[in-house]
Amino acid sequence: MTPPSLARSAFGTTSGGAPVDRWTLDSGTGVHAEVLTYGAVLHSLTVPAPADRDRSVVLSLPTVADYERRSPYFGAVVGRYANRIAGGAFTLDGTAHAVPVNDRGHALHGGPDGFDRRVWQAAPGRAGDDAVALRLTLHSPDGDMGFPGALDVTATYTLDRHGTVRLDYRARTDRTTVVNLTHHAYLNLTGAGAGDVLHHVLALDSASYLPASPDGIPLGAPVPTAGTAFDFAEPHPIGERIGDDDPQVRATGGYDHCWVLGPAPQNGELHRAARLADPLTGRRLEVWTTEPGVQVYTGNNLDGSLNGPDGKPYERHGAVCLETQHFPDSPNRPDFPSTVLVPGAEFRSTTEFRFPHLAERG
Repeated sequence: MTPPSLARSAFGTTSGGAPVDRWTLDSGTGVHAEVLTYGAVLHSLTVPAPADRDRSVVLSLPTVADYERRSPYFGAVVGRYANRIAGGAFTLDGTAHAVPVNDRGHALHGGPDGFDRRVWQAAPGRAGDDAVALRLTLHSPDGDMGFPGALDVTATYTLDRHGTVRLDYRARTDRTTVVNLTHHAYLNLTGAGAGDVLHHVLALDSASYLPASPDGIPLGAPVPTAGTAFDFAEPHPIGERIGDDDPQVRATGGYDHCWVLGPAPQNGELHRAARLADPLTGRRLEVWTTEPGVQVYTGNNLDGSLNGPDGKPYERHGAVCLETQHFPDSPNRPDFPSTVLVPGAEFRSTTEFRFPHLAERG
């Protein structure tokens, strides 16, 4: 029996001359994950399948330069505030703060120089005999992208013998601030660059979602999904209703919305957010999390102009993102779950990618 292992290699350097490492996590049972110190990016995730050769199921780019110049957050840990803050402005403890806008007049994923564009420090993390872990750390100074407070962040990837990828986020601040971290994996269970994901079958453990303006800002309170193109309480192919005459779908050219999950257990246990299945290969994924929402994005802006490491282009709807997180624009919405972090408290969030078909291989 091959034990899980962790190895480091050089991947390249940033335009500023900072070295970027690639860490390979090997489950010992056929699942391999590659993580870059640039953006804490999940660069590759190779998952065996019943009816396919092993291949990566996450979209990635060939070089550091490509990530710096062209990446739409492929595989990155994003923050300090994932998703959008309306107008890049919010008020906290009576003080107004401004984040540089980078998406149609709003601040997206922490602004134009978010955590996805930083080189993180990496070292082996703690794991048992049946798992391997990589611990990445980042210091965000007070005033970074307009956010108050110095923030120390840890993102830990753990891969176990069952093929489960676990992401644990921790953060502490020296001044009251807002924090919302997520992972921006672009998933294609057929294989990265293998065409669109409209045939993938998606189920969401949710009965409501947040309608949004054409530029991605929630319009109000959650509304029921029943009887709409947003109803994935039972499994449906992603492409089944993506062309419906629904103003919310038309505005974004697909799905780019936050679904509201049921209440998580109070003791920090995970609840299931999503199930995704590829009928072509037999790969299946379950997403479990401590977060209250999941942003589903169906690669609406991919257009074939980006190529993967193997040269294959990423076409429209060539992936789906299942971004577990708090709700968009929560700093301006006191009716949403709070994203405020105060000194002395610790931000904690966990998400797991589980592959149930692997357990059925025997």
